[in-house]
Amino acid sequence: MKKLIVALFCIVSLGAQAQVTDTTTKKNLGDTIKKDLFTAPDSVKHLHSKAWTLVPPAALIGYGALSFAIHPLRRVDYYISGEIKKTDPNFDTRAESYFLFTPIVMVYGLNLIGVEGKNRFIDRTALLGLSGGLVGLSGLVTKKLTHRLRPNGKDYLSFPSGHTAAAFMGAEYLAQEYSDKSPVYTIVGYSFAVATGVFRMYNRDHWFSDVVAGAGLGILSTKTAYLIYPYLRNALTHTDKKGRSTMILPIYQNGAPGVSFAMNL
Repeated sequence: MKKLIVALFCIVSLGAQAQVTDTTTKKNLGDTIKKDLFTAPDSVKHLHSKAWTLVPPAALIGYGALSFAIHPLRRVDYYISGEIKKTDPNFDTRAESYFLFTPIVMVYGLNLIGVEGKNRFIDRTALLGLSGGLVGLSGLVTKKLTHRLRPNGKDYLSFPSGHTAAAFMGAEYLAQEYSDKSPVYTIVGYSFAVATGVFRMYNRDHWFSDVVAGAGLGILSTKTAYLIYPYLRNALTHTDKKGRSTMILPIYQNGAPGVSFAMNL
């Protein structure tokens, strides 16, 4: 486990180096914030997600689902859990509760210092919200339906791993926005996601198949969001035959969320 932590810090240092050597022109913080927050996006940038890219994460979810019916897969869960108890019986950390947010924080932090991703604030926030909604709703429903007992016996909400799903959702979100800048950003994001899943098993909160399915769910949710978002955005922001354009955007004012509607005649 110590080797895993050391390796993670090494990867993070590579990410910092990638940021330093990025060839993107840096601007002062004030101009960056104005451009990012207050400039309406013209269009959603070219997206990485294609329909066939949904297959690998779906396969991960499938592995987790099959562990309910195929006994050899379930025995893998018991074996890995048993080995963890032997080698690290007193392991206890909540670092994964912070790791799962790291890739998302990186996306907004990189934009603030002038390293621009694919999308501006409005679009990338909508994409994050859509991804989070998909992973949260599907994960909660699945936990209730599968009713699997956790390794620590705490409750029957083991499958899939919600922490792992959120971490991989964030990792894929970082990859979608920044993989064109450098592959190191993707490596950093997914390293934090993998560490989150490992820690969930070492804390005896989840079985191996829970973590595998959670990883697939997180990746699939983000990829799906990036696939369908352009269609949703076009439905909310469009120009009709008479040249009139409409726009519906989320707003937050005086402590209350809402929706704004604008039409350009």
